[in-house]
Amino acid sequence: MKNLSLPKGIIQEDSILTGFRGSISHNTYRPSKETDSIDDIDIVSIYVAPVEYYIGLDQDTAYKRGKHIISGEFDIVSYELRHFTKLALKFNPNIIPVLWSDEKHYITLGVPGKILIENRDCFSSKRAYETFTGYANNKLEEISKKVFCGYMGAKRKALVEKFGYDCINASHAIRLFKMGIEFLETGKLNVYRRKDKSILLAIKKGKWKLDDVKEFAKDLYEDAKIALKKSDLPEEPDNATINEIFMEIISDYIYEKYQMPMALANY
Repeated sequence: MKNLSLPKGIIQEDSILTGFRGSISHNTYRPSKETDSIDDIDIVSIYVAPVEYYIGLDQDTAYKRGKHIISGEFDIVSYELRHFTKLALKFNPNIIPVLWSDEKHYITLGVPGKILIENRDCFSSKRAYETFTGYANNKLEEISKKVFCGYMGAKRKALVEKFGYDCINASHAIRLFKMGIEFLETGKLNVYRRKDKSILLAIKKGKWKLDDVKEFAKDLYEDAKIALKKSDLPEEPDNATINEIFMEIISDYIYEKYQMPMALANY
């Protein structure tokens, strides 16, 4: 996004990769000037914790999970590297896309971040079927209940009342199905949506009836099952390579911070 000014301190210290996620990365962002838009500027960051977290006695549990900061229209989630890596190995749909984003959507990108991107295929596996279709079906289930969820603000609740269902979650569900199918077929995660952008935006704007969304989703679910059977992806990710990369990133980080190989010379 042009002329974007990030709030001070919103990016986690020692970030190795920061980029847009959500609607901006998916090519479905609707600026706030559009009367019925409630899109935030979503950002994801991967960072390394203080050195003592990896080699010291005080492993602060605060670093084990992602941090969530909301500042105005900015919504940023930060993941400590080990936590991110474990989620990525499970092919978690909320975080794995950052390794497949368009180059223009990276805000900061250090050498470790580039290494993760260059080796992103090591995270690939048929697990994508369970995670992407699972997340999609969960969103559809939430929509079908026709209840207001805790994450909804007043504007989103108003949209649900207007259209009779959460059209934003419906759009997410269809996108997840489509991304999962494509990945199983090609081994490539198409985060930036081009071919189905108009469909996703139409659903997001409430131009589809809920029954039509469900019927489309049902067909896509069947397509996903077929794609899984035909997929050439490995059953499991390359855990060994990713573990080695993680250790090398942390080792270099520790050496740079504290010159640890010479530490015992002080005793």
